[in-house]
Parts: sequence; structure tokens; C-alpha cells
Amino acid sequence: MVDQGTRYGMPTMAVTGVGKDMARDQRYFSLASRIAAEMGAHIIKTYYVDTGFERVTAGCPVPIVIAGGKKLPEQEALDMCYKAIDQGASGVDMGRNIFQSEAPIAMLKAVHAIVHGGENTEKAYQLYLHEKNA
Repeated sequence: MVDQGTRYGMPTMAVTGVGKDMARDQRYFSLASRIAAEMGAHIIKTYYVDTGFERVTAGCPVPIVIAGGKKLPEQEALDMCYKAIDQGASGVDMGRNIFQSEAPIAMLKAVHAIVHGGENTEKAYQLYLHEKNA
């Protein structure tokens, strides 16, 4: 499938995940991300883990973006985003943490401020609150 996409100029994103019974840990996501990259994926979507995420990103030869996962309170989602970027992720692939937010446009701007503007969690959350109340 990767070869077919490459033939047509379409990059391939691999998604690493775990079943309900498996633990989400650094070792698993490091191995899964590395294997996906070695199989030809151009970008990897994986889950953020609190311990050792920098090893996941350091061990992968292609860019990594994090999955947004379950709906979190806005400040927690922004903190996860900040930590992932700070530890080497290239971006985020969030759905429900933006679209199910009380203020989706404000949340999108706050995530953008972290990923593309280098802002920290607190500044991004303040931006979210400002935009939400504007």
C-alpha cells in the first residue's frame, strides 16, 4: 500500500494503537512507530505517553504526530499537546478535543499556538479563554 501511494505522490500515515487489554507504554509505541517507518510510512500517528515519549520520537526516523484520544478538559488537552511537541512530536491529529470543545475555533487557535507558535500550556490556555469569551 505504501508503494502504491508513493507511486501517485501520496504520503502514507501509519497509525499505531493498542487493544483495550494492552498497556499504552513507551516501549510498545517506540517499536511500533519504528517498524511502521521501516515499512515505508512517511508519518506516524501514535499516542502520547507520560513516561518516555521523547524516546518514542527520538527512535523514529520520520515525523510523529499524536492522536488526541478521548475527550479531555481543554487545559489537559493543551498540556498533552505541549508535552508532545516539547518531547519531539511534529504535530497533533486531534478530533474530538477540538470539535467537542465548548469553543472549537478558540481551541484550534490554542493548539495552533503550541504547535506552530511555540507557546506553552498556560499561554495557549489563556488564548483559548480569551478567544472563547471574545
